[in-house]
Amino acid sequence: MLHFNAISYNDIYDILNPLLMNIAIIPARYHSTRLIGKPLLEIGGIPMIIRVCRQVALSKIEKIIVATDDKRIIDIVINNGFDAIKTQNTHTSGTERCGEVSQILQLKEKDIVINIQGDEPFIAPESIDLLIDYYNKNNAHNIATLIQTSTNKEHVQNPNRIKVVLNQQNQALYFSRQAIPFHRNNNSANFPYNIHNGLYAYDVDTLRKIIALPIHALELAEQLEQLRWLANGFVIQCLTTNTEHLLGIDTLEDLKRAEVFITNKERI
Repeated sequence: MLHFNAISYNDIYDILNPLLMNIAIIPARYHSTRLIGKPLLEIGGIPMIIRVCRQVALSKIEKIIVATDDKRIIDIVINNGFDAIKTQNTHTSGTERCGEVSQILQLKEKDIVINIQGDEPFIAPESIDLLIDYYNKNNAHNIATLIQTSTNKEHVQNPNRIKVVLNQQNQALYFSRQAIPFHRNNNSANFPYNIHNGLYAYDVDTLRKIIALPIHALELAEQLEQLRWLANGFVIQCLTTNTEHLLGIDTLEDLKRAEVFITNKERI
């Protein structure tokens, strides 16, 4: 079932047209484990999911779709001028929700989906553009994501800041909530760790393949779905961005920090 904001026949034609396109899909579920109703929580008087949509709209993205199983989220999204699609409530990850949307919209196998988490109200449009440019320039058919290098001990030790080690082609070897690599001689003080920022892009063909994979033991151990993809031989190309990535909203403390951040920003 599709829920669009005053969508016309021409809009539907645009979505289903034969030209390849890029589309941002923002998975958003109401029953978050740590913050119930998270997408609707307000930051500076604006629902979090709307802040995400507005940031994405500043990028080169051609279509923005919020994918959710909750009518309350759909209503807020539509009332604020964005589009939403009703998805099943059985998905275990945002990637699976993106896969369902790709089927509903009958996206082409080479279309590019950028999976943007619904709890990233300060996501930088430049980061999204970096992924779009990568696919446009390389005609790539794989998974791509963004990283930043950091020597910040707080970032490195925070289990919500995912670390990744790379090969010489800047492809991911492994992701972990732990600080990797481990420095046996305790000389990690100024080591530039690679911090993952949680943004994924894939062509539709790859997206449909990875959601069909069985759950992997590494994924269960770290609670990181990308380990399922790596374990099955998929390539994850990591692009380095210098744009500051602000941590998403996972806890009430994160929400409080976001409120302080937006208040200070609006004073400037």
